[in-house]
Amino acid sequence: MGSCRDMKTILVTGGAGFIGYHLIKALLQRGDTVFAIDNLNDYYDPQLKYDRLKKLGIDIRNSTETIYSSTLYQNLKFQKIDISNETDIKELFKDKYDIICHLAAQAGVRYSLENPKAYIQSNIVGFFNLIDQCRMNEIEHFVYASSSSVYGLNGDVPYSETSSIAHPVSLYAASKKSNELIAHSYSHLYHIPTTGLRFFTVYGPWGRPDMSPYLFTNAIMNNNKIELFNHGDMIRDFTYIDDIIDGVIRVIDNPPKAKDTWDSIKHDPSFSEAPYKIYNIGNSTPVKIRNFIAEIERCCNRKAIIEMKPMQLGDVYQTNADTTLLQTDLDYRPKTSIKQGVKEYVDWFKSYYN
Repeated sequence: MGSCRDMKTILVTGGAGFIGYHLIKALLQRGDTVFAIDNLNDYYDPQLKYDRLKKLGIDIRNSTETIYSSTLYQNLKFQKIDISNETDIKELFKDKYDIICHLAAQAGVRYSLENPKAYIQSNIVGFFNLIDQCRMNEIEHFVYASSSSVYGLNGDVPYSETSSIAHPVSLYAASKKSNELIAHSYSHLYHIPTTGLRFFTVYGPWGRPDMSPYLFTNAIMNNNKIELFNHGDMIRDFTYIDDIIDGVIRVIDNPPKAKDTWDSIKHDPSFSEAPYKIYNIGNSTPVKIRNFIAEIERCCNRKAIIEMKPMQLGDVYQTNADTTLLQTDLDYRPKTSIKQGVKEYVDWFKSYYN
């Protein structure tokens, strides 16, 4: 627990989401004041979002409140807001925040093929609405979720923040690249400290049901087939949620500063002469998808039924984070092995889904 002068008022968007829920819990436990927002959309079953909020002492299903106060944490409030609604966001900023941690987004690579407009509204319009408020308010640090998807067709692994992100292969990835570009322009023009976090395949308890750990575990537990794309030849840098949250908090506490050492000729895209920073946040130990499934099989004591499929549009063969920069700057070191992380996830899955 930090001292009183260390405590901050933090706005967390996507507060009913997977990473948002875990981050809020960690911030509250160390004494920060949190105002959380989420639009509670039905991209996946909202029941999981309601249940995450309920674990934080907010039960919105049996109330007609506009702003909900937690029954478990006196320093937590929640409001249902869509970040693409400019009027609501302006109203939100009548209150004062020290830091914004912007996690809200339309997620999912494959869904971006079906509903591209949702990504423009949430990930670009919504992002702009929030960062533009930083221009008019004294925000100490704007931290936002980017994605490993931005590396796209780049085959130079492990991915470094200095690697090219010129060729995204999904609109989701393109929207996240756009966020980084907008953030830099605002850092440059208005001296707003911004940090983008390129998350690598986050998993763990309370994880999203559209992601592979849920899809694999659910199929194995119910004797349904698992579709493995690219005929199972895929590699992912699975990163356990506790390690992600440790990294996010380290970043929140260390806003970037303008660097007069930045070289505009031999430029490093991970930082700038502006108070701007980009970090990979992953496990740096990529795992073959088939080996990840084998770990789930072991924890479930059941065998998977596999059906091989060709590569899907928008997918990439491999993700692999080079986290040297985050280690060097903020001493970030993931601690959770795949064996331990998968066990924690499967135990939660069995408990939550009976």
